[in-house]
Amino acid sequence: MSTRGAAGQGPEEQDAGGPGARFLERIGAEVRRRRRGAELTVQALAERAGISRRMLTLIEQGAANPSLVTVDKIARALGTDFAALTAPRDDAPVQVSADPVEVWRGPEGGRALLHIAAAGSGGPELWEWTLLPGERYDARPDPPGSQELILVTSGTLELRTADGTAELPAGASARLSSDRDYAYAPAGETPAAFVRVVHLGPRPG
Repeated sequence: MSTRGAAGQGPEEQDAGGPGARFLERIGAEVRRRRRGAELTVQALAERAGISRRMLTLIEQGAANPSLVTVDKIARALGTDFAALTAPRDDAPVQVSADPVEVWRGPEGGRALLHIAAAGSGGPELWEWTLLPGERYDARPDPPGSQELILVTSGTLELRTADGTAELPAGASARLSSDRDYAYAPAGETPAAFVRVVHLGPRPG
């Protein structure tokens, strides 16, 4: 997606359209589990992620409302990615997810739901988005080679990049190279709903 937060946010800025409480609790518990498994102190992981020790402590406790950029930095410091932190650890051949996680909520009530992600890093990730009139989501670039597949289910979605704006009406699909800045917005005064499948390229280094 970037799921990675609105462009222009600082590394520890609170995200007004950020995750809900249940998501924060899940992320906090998984970050703590992985940090301990890697035998890292809170200070060591905070330094790797480029955030403060206090912020990491609050995230592990589910008591902070970090930007999605901050969550992604922690995931990278743990050698994984954002979606993998929410993936079930069950090894069953079929994993059913009937409880999607609300990862982002817009100022007018739009939202992004992460339904399920593949085990391990890189995806694919299955997302459902709704954007209401007046909302816009600015995404940071994903790693080189990342792509998204988009299917618009209602309304008209504006997909904005440095090369221009593509309007996708209901029923239209698109493939987006997401290793660059881009943004989503609904066209006109009608909400836009769409499904996204995200596949991330390899992390550098």
